[in-house]
Amino acid sequence: MANTKSAIKNMRKNERRRLRNQMFRARARTMVKKARLAILSGRPEEAQEAIRRACSALDKAAEKGIIHKNNAARRKSRLMRLFHQAMKKS
Repeated sequence: MANTKSAIKNMRKNERRRLRNQMFRARARTMVKKARLAILSGRPEEAQEAIRRACSALDKAAEKGIIHKNNAARRKSRLMRLFHQAMKKS
């Protein structure tokens, strides 16, 4: 347990930050999952909208420092690659 007032305050701040980070990280994961499902379902218009939302969620998480900007870029790149491959097949 924390001994000093500043350590106790830091624990409170860390908990608030953890919850905020968890929210943004979960939102990004959910949007990416929905985008992948839309791509694999073969509906291009719906997939494009889902990809747009996923990219936005990833960018917001990266902007806030929750995930690294290169991590967000890599995930967006993989989504777009999957989308283009799926569009070639259909």
